[in-house]
Amino acid sequence: MMDRLFMENGYISLNKMGEELCGDRVEVKPVNANGDFTMVLADGLGSGVKANILSTLTSKIIATMMDSDMPIEECVTTIAQTLPVCSVRQVAYATFTIIKVYRNKDVHLIQYDNPDVICLRDGKNFDYPKEEKVIAGKKIYESLFKIKLGDLFIAMSDGVIHAGVGQSLNFGWERPNVIEYAESRYQPDMSAKAMASVLSDACNDLYMGKPGDDTTVAVLRIRERQLVNLMIGPPVDKADDEKVMELFFSKEGKHIVCGGTTSTMVARYLGTTVKTKIDYLDPSIPPIGYIDGVDLCTEGVLTMGRVVEIAKAYASATTDVSTEWIGKRDGASLISQMLFEDATDVNLFVGRAMNPAHQNPNMPIDLSIKLRLIEDLAKYLEQMGKHVKVSFY
Repeated sequence: MMDRLFMENGYISLNKMGEELCGDRVEVKPVNANGDFTMVLADGLGSGVKANILSTLTSKIIATMMDSDMPIEECVTTIAQTLPVCSVRQVAYATFTIIKVYRNKDVHLIQYDNPDVICLRDGKNFDYPKEEKVIAGKKIYESLFKIKLGDLFIAMSDGVIHAGVGQSLNFGWERPNVIEYAESRYQPDMSAKAMASVLSDACNDLYMGKPGDDTTVAVLRIRERQLVNLMIGPPVDKADDEKVMELFFSKEGKHIVCGGTTSTMVARYLGTTVKTKIDYLDPSIPPIGYIDGVDLCTEGVLTMGRVVEIAKAYASATTDVSTEWIGKRDGASLISQMLFEDATDVNLFVGRAMNPAHQNPNMPIDLSIKLRLIEDLAKYLEQMGKHVKVSFY
């Protein structure tokens, strides 16, 4: 069961108004050879370039040391010796939150001066145990407990709980308010990035679009692995059709088929036909089709072009995530939902046969465009933390 777990993470940062750089930094070390996952959120003192450098240093040093299984005492002492203390306020130059999951079983939370991590278990706030320690003169809170499938960990910089101070709220958005809001918006299948986006949008609204502090929400979701298989284009050699089909349908999980020729080939293999619906839900995206035994059937290159556009914006966004495609029913939005929100592992089956429809000189969509789209898609999926395998036929 534990091998079926996946550490899905996502974060969003809002820069303090007028600053080009964010003073908060999130560093993620994916599951290593020991089966451990590490995520660190560091908040540099002040804002701008100096805060950005300090939080970057802090998060990278701590994440690297924690990933190498060094004791927390050593990590904190190293940070204390590496980073100076502010001569005016006598405070450390960076605060941090560490979330480390050991071999898909136990979570270790180490918190220094950031708002306490919120843990939602079954959609409700879970009051986890906490122990106070003093390391290198710093008061650290440590927690160690068993994880449960579906747990959602929300780490924050103090920009979150300061949201709205003196503007829309007297005392800012205090932790109980954040918990209440997160519980009210929680859905069991919500991705880590979607939750980070929901909370940072609320902060931005409280700041009335003008954040008074760097504000970061980083989320870790303990979820089950979900495999999604996507096929686009028939094999170069027609003799391989059957073999590739068998391989595609032998994979567990969901199956997406893209492209007219590919859909016909799949329907023939499954002994059925492609039913098309001529309802253009989005005039720029061709309508989807239906094949019994396939989860989603869409047109090829035009739809994939839109999917890659959405993937690029979604994967690279750490400040503003547009998710208007969630809930839409056109082909590109449906593929995006299955690949970006549902999937943890993606198999891409790419046929390299030339499409006769594309040989028309008035319609020069050649094979290289399709291959380039798949290459870009794989890159963006990996940026989102998915495990991606591309096979060419």
